[in-house]
Amino acid sequence: QVQLLESGGGLVQAGGSLRLSCAASGRTFSSYAMGWFRQAPGKEREFVAGVNLSGGTTYYANSVKGRFTISRDNAKSTVSLQMNSLKPEDTAVYYCAASQRLYGGYEKYEYDYWGQGTQVTVSS
Repeated sequence: QVQLLESGGGLVQAGGSLRLSCAASGRTFSSYAMGWFRQAPGKEREFVAGVNLSGGTTYYANSVKGRFTISRDNAKSTVSLQMNSLKPEDTAVYYCAASQRLYGGYEKYEYDYWGQGTQVTVSS
């Protein structure tokens, strides 16, 4: 089992940047593919970005491709999401998730553990 704790959310103006971090504890972090999801009010939780076990493969939702970058540091048991050129539609609670699969995937059911979330608000 792994425990996940997100940080780095906040309020930012459109066009600005934020960096989210997720610290993992428990079982060996490098055993999990990692992902970031988000959930806006009244909407379903949606995939944002994912990274494989080694960090060598990353993948993104089309809505954030070219603006967001996911990375992981297995030595520090952390995964980060650098968010640039933020838009009001990026406003949501962002969740870190861990998958026991080699490739986490794009769907919620492919992830086994979740953090509590961190709020990101982008003002226009």
